[in-house]
Amino acid sequence: MLVESLLIVSASKNAFLAFAGIVTGAAAWSIWGGDVFPQAQADPKGNPEEWTREEMRTWLTLRNLHPSDSDTREQLLERIQANMRIPRQ
Repeated sequence: MLVESLLIVSASKNAFLAFAGIVTGAAAWSIWGGDVFPQAQADPKGNPEEWTREEMRTWLTLRNLHPSDSDTREQLLERIQANMRIPRQ
């Protein structure tokens, strides 16, 4: 009887702690948002030939293709076009 009551208390304590953790996490997210929890960078949109050099570097970096600081805009564009997926029809 005593063991059963201890198990019930332990289970309800764990459930309470889990709920408190979820509420705390949600509160932290709403208060600090992207400052503490950075959001993933968005892919540049549109035609790669019209992107800036930084947008090209971002696109390559997001795919772990490691653009070099010394790469020219033309070299970056060539690497992007070589690594783009074939559009679905």
